[in-house]
Amino acid sequence: MTEMAGLTPKHFIWEASDGIATIRLNRPDRKNPLTFVSYAELRDTFRALVYAEDIHCVIFASNGGNFSSGGDVHDIIGPLVAMDMKDLLAFTRMTGDLVKAMLHCGKPVISAVDGVAVGAGAIITMASDLRLATPDAKCAFLFNKVGLAGCDMGACAMLPRLIGQGRAAELLYTGRAMNADEGFAWGYWNALHPADELEGAAQKMAERIVAGPTFANGITKTQINQEWNMGLDQAIEAEAQAQAICMQTADFERAYNAFVAKGRPVFEGN
Repeated sequence: MTEMAGLTPKHFIWEASDGIATIRLNRPDRKNPLTFVSYAELRDTFRALVYAEDIHCVIFASNGGNFSSGGDVHDIIGPLVAMDMKDLLAFTRMTGDLVKAMLHCGKPVISAVDGVAVGAGAIITMASDLRLATPDAKCAFLFNKVGLAGCDMGACAMLPRLIGQGRAAELLYTGRAMNADEGFAWGYWNALHPADELEGAAQKMAERIVAGPTFANGITKTQINQEWNMGLDQAIEAEAQAQAICMQTADFERAYNAFVAKGRPVFEGN
């Protein structure tokens, strides 16, 4: 196990305190695009979070009024045109590995979206556990707009599960932006907040999560993702085993003792 609160990444901003890490892409003048190196560093950071003892929730926040404009046109799109198939596949696997790392990091991830979240930026919101946005937020899976298929970084598997097959198909076939009201009505956004309240709302949500049984929260995240591929009988058995593990934790005993004493449990994540 490791500690990550003091992480000093080169290609994005990282702030951490009280078990909550906040990530921001750091090119606000370009609406925070991703580059080859920021993709890789984000992937490696989420992979390392599995072993972090001092981080229990992650907020992926906006910067300068925007979340992310996706892959940088000059730093990514241009070089991709010149690559051969082997190098292209290495790139697309790397971007997919970021989504896998977010899904398997063991920590709840909250996206707080202001402005644009498009392309790979939209995918990051999709791969998050919870999503908050401002009324002006625009989310677009715009791969179709650049001559590519909508099946990027898991979008064809995950987006229909979040908003339904027909709605996902429309967004992926056209690349059009889903506005905030649509996203909220469709269940994509958990809530909408004014821009000046967005990060505070994300912080409160993260604090509530971190105040809970964090080991058990990690089990919940694992089960939510793994049960996509299970039949009902398998899922019920998997949850029986997972819950039996959680019943061995001190947090379970703390909750019982607090109930008996008519108090509130103070969870410690073990």
